[in-house]
Amino acid sequence: MKSENVNGASLETWDVDEVAGALGRHDIVLIDVRSPQEFLIEHIEGALLSPIAFFDPSFLPRDTDRRIVLHCGSGMRSEKAARACLEAGFERIAHLGGGMGAWKSAGQPFVGTDMSTGAPKRMTAG
Repeated sequence: MKSENVNGASLETWDVDEVAGALGRHDIVLIDVRSPQEFLIEHIEGALLSPIAFFDPSFLPRDTDRRIVLHCGSGMRSEKAARACLEAGFERIAHLGGGMGAWKSAGQPFVGTDMSTGAPKRMTAG
């Protein structure tokens, strides 16, 4: 994990292994900040959707022991959303470095779209 101090708060960048492990242990709340269309095509199972276009940190839970980790396609939108969280008073927030692209490159499972049926399907990149 890489950490950056931003005005006394901590912006953390987690790698795929850290996110996958924490998600598997149910230690985090994973928030996908991509568009609804991107989420529909593919997403990390268990992730919740809060599109960057309407992202409002005040709707994120603060009364939980589970860390909030944000993610997007490449890590750029999730870092922007994480910085918005810090500006809104979060003391510590994390995002997935490299986003969905890094997740798939690492061979992690995700929910994709079965192009023959249009139905969701558990998949791995490869």
